[in-house]
Amino acid sequence: MPKAFFKRYTHDLTSDELGKLFTRETPEAYRFFAKGINTAELEGLPWYKKATKYGQGFFLAFTMRLSPARRLMYGVSLAFSVIGLIQLFRGFGLMRVPVPIALFFIHVRVPAPLFSDGTLWLLGGFLLMNLLVLLEVADRLSLKRDLEVAREIQQAMLPEGTWSGPGVEAFGLTKPANTVGGDFYDILPQPDGTVLVALGDVAGKASPAALLMALLLAILRTLVDEGLPLPALVKRLNLQVSRHAPASRFITLFLASYTPATGRLEFVNAGQTPPLLRRQNGTIERLMSGGVALGMFEGSEYESGVAQLNPGDALLMYSDGLTEAESPDGTPFDEAGLERTLALYAGAYQQSAAGDLGRAVFDAVERHRRDQRLADDLTVLVLSRLALSEHGGPNGLALPATT
Repeated sequence: MPKAFFKRYTHDLTSDELGKLFTRETPEAYRFFAKGINTAELEGLPWYKKATKYGQGFFLAFTMRLSPARRLMYGVSLAFSVIGLIQLFRGFGLMRVPVPIALFFIHVRVPAPLFSDGTLWLLGGFLLMNLLVLLEVADRLSLKRDLEVAREIQQAMLPEGTWSGPGVEAFGLTKPANTVGGDFYDILPQPDGTVLVALGDVAGKASPAALLMALLLAILRTLVDEGLPLPALVKRLNLQVSRHAPASRFITLFLASYTPATGRLEFVNAGQTPPLLRRQNGTIERLMSGGVALGMFEGSEYESGVAQLNPGDALLMYSDGLTEAESPDGTPFDEAGLERTLALYAGAYQQSAAGDLGRAVFDAVERHRRDQRLADDLTVLVLSRLALSEHGGPNGLALPATT
């Protein structure tokens, strides 16, 4: 039994990997944390003061990367270890130390602190455990730094702020559950005066979903330039996702083309949560027409639906992360929460209607969940029709560059 356990525990362990732990990974972790030490302040100090300050600087460079609660726990564990070492201390005495002389060793007795038997084993285990923690934290912080860069790139791919044109306004906002996410939206003004709006959700979260989200946005922006009808455009998107995405990954998408001059909205809903079309009189309609999510079946067909937006109407597109956001007692925000928010802000459609409504929905979800951790990404996209006199042309939205 012990032999089988040891064999399983050391499975895949090689001498090269073990050597790399001390020859490469440990020096890399040391350099990672040593970057936070100001060596200029140590110049000219006696060696013992320099060693003390360097140790303090390295300790702070490491522990200050931890969250406050984990930092406290680590400090308490160190304090417990020091207290235990003090209790194992037996005083000072003479210790036999081998000293090489020519080809022989002689033993001499030198004053040294004495500890209970087994103390060195405990101290060695403690140091190795701290080395393991140091390496894990360095790896996680390096990964976190890379993810922060990925988040900046992902956010730069999405429109920022409020876009407005003659008689129309659009606003989008997203908040990933992790550093990066799989939700996305886009606002694409066309040369003929129409505006394409899209909101989608990649199955899953974090990095894999973010990569697929970037792929779909790139494909969408490329295909839009071909001037395809909406059903044909979504069919082409589905074909590309089916061929290039993993079989276990699918993407829900709501894509619409809006004509500001007439208020006509043509849309295809490919498995996305049905957007809510709130009329100025307070009634709510759901836009359903479309087909299955992208990537489920390569030969899927899609159909479009048509809706008419009148001045004061607003279309609320959202990901399922909003309705699934839970309060501390486990109650989901649900569509009822969205409808309450829409009712609360009825009649508030002024010059910044889309932005006001989008932020209002986000604020309502945040108040509902309070400090609960997000289980899924949150994304909202609002398209509202305004009177032509309220806007004279495009302004306000920073659209990402397309090729």
